[in-house]
Amino acid sequence: MSLRRLKWLAVLAPMFFLGALDVARHALYPALLHAWPGTVLIFGTVLLGTLFFAESIFGVIDRMQVRLAQQNREMLALHEAGLAISGELGLEAVLQKVVDQARELVGSRYGALSLVKEEGGIEAFLTSGLSAEERARIGALPEGRGLLGVVLNEGQRLRLADLPRDPRAAGFPLHHPPMHSLLAVPIITRGRALGNLYLTEKETAQEFSADDEETLVRFATQAALAIENAHLHRQVKELAITEERDRIAREMHDSLAQVLGYVNTKAQAAQELLRSGQPERAAAQIGQLAEAARAAYADVRESILGLRTSLGPDIELLDALNDYLVHWQEQSGVTAELVTTSADGFDPPLPPAAELQLLRIVQEALANVRKHAAASHVLVRLAETEGWVEAVVADDGVGFDPAALGRGAFPRFGLSTMRERAEAVGGRLEIDSAPGRGTRVTVRVPANALAVAMTAMIGGSRARADR
Repeated sequence: MSLRRLKWLAVLAPMFFLGALDVARHALYPALLHAWPGTVLIFGTVLLGTLFFAESIFGVIDRMQVRLAQQNREMLALHEAGLAISGELGLEAVLQKVVDQARELVGSRYGALSLVKEEGGIEAFLTSGLSAEERARIGALPEGRGLLGVVLNEGQRLRLADLPRDPRAAGFPLHHPPMHSLLAVPIITRGRALGNLYLTEKETAQEFSADDEETLVRFATQAALAIENAHLHRQVKELAITEERDRIAREMHDSLAQVLGYVNTKAQAAQELLRSGQPERAAAQIGQLAEAARAAYADVRESILGLRTSLGPDIELLDALNDYLVHWQEQSGVTAELVTTSADGFDPPLPPAAELQLLRIVQEALANVRKHAAASHVLVRLAETEGWVEAVVADDGVGFDPAALGRGAFPRFGLSTMRERAEAVGGRLEIDSAPGRGTRVTVRVPANALAVAMTAMIGGSRARADR
């Protein structure tokens, strides 16, 4: 009953009752109020009617309050499940939270959630209300037969008062606990069944209600969101790995392939000079070849160092850069300094894809410093400003004119790679340099996981289409 209907009932019911009482008095005994027994009878009737009416009204209010409290608990549980989905918990941890909260909220002794494989069969079966020992005694995962298969294969909802009496009930293991009332709903998204959510043994009633069923459907929706979210994260991660492999392949082609081509040219020239009796000129060519080989060796060592420097749950961006700069200084002979704008350290809310690209851009900028800048000092600065994370690599080297670089000149390949990496995560790259005053590379990336993920997916789709 709505509050509006309850309000009108509270106003009209007493008026109707008193009117009906007066009509009955006039019809049955008009002189009833002229004697004191009649007055007592009338007032007693009014009192009893008032008590009955008050009890009815407060009973309705009490039921509304209980229902409202139940809805509040459901909203809180769904909210917590939503927070778990948007957090960094694994899929099974989120689904376990969903089935635990659904079981506690609806008030059932046991709960379970099955996750199905795309090719069919059960991938995972999570239980709630069973101890680890009880779960171990039951044995292997169910195979989707009996009533479990009805929900699993046909996508039907089930609400039964006595599960063993249903003719479709079959396949219970030997040590399975006794179960009678059952509520089961499929986990569906975009017309495809991803799994099922089950509750058994309603604790406060003989069977589950229609309201319990609708509540469980809402939890199944949360489970579907969690599964879809996990699939999206997996796709983004796979896409990021594919894009990273493609970039490494292009970088090797653009750098090492040209160096090897140069070495081959010098080796052929030295052979021709030796064949024609010009050993001094051949020695000069061999010296240039050795210098190119040393440069290629330094590039390979730096690339290996960069690839070994990785990020992870226990390795933050600042720690990874600190470790990289220590080894980079030893290899390059250039003094490097890492600073942040925060006295408490640097831990921006960057998604993993953006953190990785930011690290690789800084590494590429440092590689250009070693190869081209002839610098004695380089500064790496990290800052966080209004939803953006900024990295600056500034050296005191010879500098260059970015506009004067030819298409195949170095460090144009490195600059294009850095710009491509920044744009892949929705960022921007700026180069500020001039002959004689060093080079300053600035990259800014958004600290927004959704923006970075969507940019990566769109960018990856475009890159595959271009190829």
